[in-house]
Amino acid sequence: MGILDRVSTILRANINALLDQAEDPELVLTQILSDMKDAIAQARTQVAEMIAQEKLFQGDMEKNQAQAQEWARKAELALGRGSEELAKEALRRKVDYDRNASSYMQQLIAQQQVVTKLKSDLNALQSKYDSAMRNRESMIARHKAAMAQQKIAATAQQLSAIDPSSEIARMDAKIRLEEARAAAALEVNEHLSLDDKFADLEDDGEVSSQLADLKARMGMLPGGTQGTLPGTTSH
Repeated sequence: MGILDRVSTILRANINALLDQAEDPELVLTQILSDMKDAIAQARTQVAEMIAQEKLFQGDMEKNQAQAQEWARKAELALGRGSEELAKEALRRKVDYDRNASSYMQQLIAQQQVVTKLKSDLNALQSKYDSAMRNRESMIARHKAAMAQQKIAATAQQLSAIDPSSEIARMDAKIRLEEARAAAALEVNEHLSLDDKFADLEDDGEVSSQLADLKARMGMLPGGTQGTLPGTTSH
C-alpha cells in the first residue's frame, strides 16, 4: 500500500467515525477539512522523502558512472604503457562500477515512477481539499435549509392532524352563543326598564289623584272655595 493510500485509509476511517457520531454537519465538515489538511502535510513530507531518495539514487548512479569512466581511462593508459595486468585490474573495477551504475539506474527509474505517482496522488488530494474548502459554506447553507424544511414539514404534519373546518365551526358556534347571550341580556334589561316606567306611571297616577282630592278639600280647585283641612276649625 502506497503512502497516500495509507493516509487516505486513515482519513476515511476518521471521517466515517465522525459522520457516525456527530450531529452537527458544520462541525463535521470543519473536522474533515482539518484532517485533510493534516493528511496533505504528512503526504508532502513523505513525497519529499521519496524525492530525496530519488536524488540519492541519481547521485550514486552518476558517481559510479564517473568511476567507470575513470577506470576505463586508466585501463587504456596502463595498456598504452605496456602494463596488461594493470589494465585488466582497471577494467575489472570499471565493470564493477558499471554494474553498480546500472543497479542504481534501475532503482532510480523505479523511484522516479513512485515519485510521479505520489505527486499525482498528492495533487488529487490537494484538489479535493481545495474543492471542499470552496464548497464548505455552500454545504453548510444547504444543511441549514434542509433543517428548516424539516421543521416546516413537521409543523405542517402536526397541523394536518387537526381538522381546521371543525375547529372553525366550533369557534363560530361559540361566538354565536355569546352573541345570543348578549342579546338576551339586552332584551331582559329593556323589559325591566319598561316595567319600571309603567310602575312609575301608576305611582304618578295615584299621587295625582290624592293631590286632586287634597286640593278639593282645601278649596284650591278652580272656581272653588278654600276648604278646611280635616281636624281644623275656621274662624
